[in-house]
Amino acid sequence: MALHETPRGERPHPDAGGSPLHAVGRRAAADLALSAADISRIAAPAGLPSWRSALRVGELAHDGVALSSLAIALIGETRGGRAVPDGAIRVEAPRIEASFGSERLFRLDGEAPAIWAGLSGFWRVADGWVRTHGNYPHHAERLARLIGVAVSAPRTEIEASLARWNRLELEERAAGVDALAVAVRDAEEWREHPQARALADAPLIGFRRHGQADPRPWRGDPGLPLAGIRVLDLTRVIAGPVAARDLALAGADVLRVDSPRLPESPWQHLDTGQGKRSTLLDLGDRTHRREFERLLEAADVVVHGYRPAALAHFGLDAEVLHERYPGLVVAQLSAWGTEGPWGRRRGFDSLVQAASGIAMRESRDGGETPGALPVQALDHSAGHFLAASVAAALRTQRTTGGSFAISLSLARIADALLAAGPAPQRIDSSDPHEPPTVSVPLETAPGTGAAPSVVTCAPPVLAFPGAPSQYASPLHAWGADEPRWE
Repeated sequence: MALHETPRGERPHPDAGGSPLHAVGRRAAADLALSAADISRIAAPAGLPSWRSALRVGELAHDGVALSSLAIALIGETRGGRAVPDGAIRVEAPRIEASFGSERLFRLDGEAPAIWAGLSGFWRVADGWVRTHGNYPHHAERLARLIGVAVSAPRTEIEASLARWNRLELEERAAGVDALAVAVRDAEEWREHPQARALADAPLIGFRRHGQADPRPWRGDPGLPLAGIRVLDLTRVIAGPVAARDLALAGADVLRVDSPRLPESPWQHLDTGQGKRSTLLDLGDRTHRREFERLLEAADVVVHGYRPAALAHFGLDAEVLHERYPGLVVAQLSAWGTEGPWGRRRGFDSLVQAASGIAMRESRDGGETPGALPVQALDHSAGHFLAASVAAALRTQRTTGGSFAISLSLARIADALLAAGPAPQRIDSSDPHEPPTVSVPLETAPGTGAAPSVVTCAPPVLAFPGAPSQYASPLHAWGADEPRWE
């Protein structure tokens, strides 16, 4: 049965009157059935991030962090902690700016990472623009093969090759070979696309309760709200890892699980891996699969970014997981949603911005060339909204039982951001501030004699009562841990 779900075409539109949340945040709060009394625990923001944007991206960022903080704070209160008074959750704009732009602050022993690969970016084609993504080697190889260049080809050669393509033809051909390239559209063109239509009546956050599983008991000493909660993090890049990091910051035991056949950029993992452990398991291997099953037996939450068919291939779709592990919370992130013609396509924040009309709205030259949001706000806000959803599901599960399925897509957040309208006139700050950072040591393998490395990164951003202002140390390198719970 559905929980907190309203029929298509009858979505509630919460009134802004007096709310500390903005348009997208109010929609998310309604999907999670948070009451006005709950939301009153959030303080009205003293200020928002000072990004330059045509859209209300600062409001979106604030609301994601505020709702994650609120949902976690409500669990702390439920577990016998101190009551959370009105206005107790105060989200700080400088920390939001740092966290949402974390890749610009990241340093490993003082060195900045290379963020964008040569085959990632905007490219002019015969009838407009496309946006490509080639940061992962396997994606770059597929795209290079499709357009007939070497992965290491100079930009001039890539430009010449792409200039011969039609944008929609390249988009379809790329999808057919699992490469990543989308046509740049304006918002009006996107609204007429079959995928946008498939999302039009969907909630911002899909939040469903299934079955009649008994409430699970809270475990452990609730020094932090999520102490004793075990989370399997099966996500990559930004949104999912941000969600799992929120849960870890709130005290959950978070174990990230990756396939050893899909290597991760080391800096990318470290930028969102604070407070988590990381292990490698190949679900196609019998031994590894048994180890994964043992982890599932004791898990409370599974957060994943796999497309529906991928989990079903391993017999791990939400329905099967709920049948085998009653009371489990399964949270799924996707780029485009899981329904519609693009429901099985890969995607990233930058590609969703390009396809949905955000890139053209952010153009700085009247639409001659596309632009981008000042930060990857779809990814980061999706991560915080997902963490809020998981916390809300855990609170309900421990109170009244049930199993929970949560779904969230970057494209649906993009649509909501566009619908919120243009940003108010921006007033440049006369007193620019340095973004805050923290330093965290990186765990080294015992017996190597290597000097410990230090990661400089954005500080924690959550604002629930008792939220840590520093990350627990040390950071764990990608794949460095055993597949077990602490």
